[in-house]
Amino acid sequence: MDHSLSIRQLTKHFRRRDGAVVAAIDDANLEVEPGEFVVLLGPSGCGKTTLLRSVAGLETPDSGSIQVNGTPVFDGERGTCVSPERRNLSMMFQSYALWPHMTAEQNVRYPLENRKTDRLGRPAMKDKVAAALSMVGIGELGAQYPAQLSGGQQQRVALARALVNDSTVVLFDEPLSNVDAKVREQLRIELLATQRRLGFTALFVTHDQAEAMELATRIAVLDRGKVQQIGTPTEVYARPATEYVAKFIGNTNQLSGRQRSSGDGFETELGTLHAGSGAPACTAANLLWRPENGQLSRERPVGRNALPGRIVASLYLGTHTEYLVRSGEVSSRIWTSGPDRFVRDEDVWIGINPEDIMVFPTEDAAVAEPDAVRVGA
Repeated sequence: MDHSLSIRQLTKHFRRRDGAVVAAIDDANLEVEPGEFVVLLGPSGCGKTTLLRSVAGLETPDSGSIQVNGTPVFDGERGTCVSPERRNLSMMFQSYALWPHMTAEQNVRYPLENRKTDRLGRPAMKDKVAAALSMVGIGELGAQYPAQLSGGQQQRVALARALVNDSTVVLFDEPLSNVDAKVREQLRIELLATQRRLGFTALFVTHDQAEAMELATRIAVLDRGKVQQIGTPTEVYARPATEYVAKFIGNTNQLSGRQRSSGDGFETELGTLHAGSGAPACTAANLLWRPENGQLSRERPVGRNALPGRIVASLYLGTHTEYLVRSGEVSSRIWTSGPDRFVRDEDVWIGINPEDIMVFPTEDAAVAEPDAVRVGA
């Protein structure tokens, strides 16, 4: 079976005003299976929107190839570049891009009226529009104008418009960024339920990690035009391929260390840290661990990793309490379940299982001086 989307060795460069040439997309490869919800995740300027717009046909890459449902829509080597309206996909924009002077029904009908080929008759258009609005749960709101609709209802109109052409591939350019946090959370649930029910393939751009973790079957993490890792939410969080991915997805604490001559652990300014059996062999490394993987106790824990510290501050967040623990000049963030169990200025120990230590070799074989080593979030 053909992939819904196939992106191979795609590159796109832009020239800045100062004359410098920068790679917005740098040899990107991505294959999306039918029915998948793939999220392009990364900070501003990482290339995720340029990649999405290249798939849509709104940007022309320099080289590489793009296929939609097995049909080439861009091939730099062969000179193929299919226009956006002929790519058999739909796109939902950040602002929803609804015409304010058109009703919901008229907005949804707009793509059908502007078909270049296979144009439907009026009765058939009316039936398809009604079916699309009903499909997203707002069949009774067809006569309403966008200003008369809530943010969630506007999103459904935009989704109905994207689906009315029977597109099997839908592109999303940060469509939830313009609503407040509570509404955004509800819209995520509704969007995911609709995608699962209808079975279309989704390629979704966001910089919001929580959004990516909730929606994605797989996440593609981008940095400076490169795809750093593609995997399930569990894979990119628990088994990040690079230090960049580990720090961008979720929160981390960090120490720099030099491997002991015996090969038994890494020497850090807080003592020896041991990593799991799968850790890479290296002379020097950055050692990272998640706040939820540190265990606080008043007595030194039994185990290979135990770091002394003192509680500096605590923040109760309902589901967990976050503690800031200071060890000399080094600070760690540690999460524990439930309400406060430790108080400010209390001496504690941090226990970390070796398997929870992520090891990323550094280019510099020397360990940083103690005053340059910090634990960061």
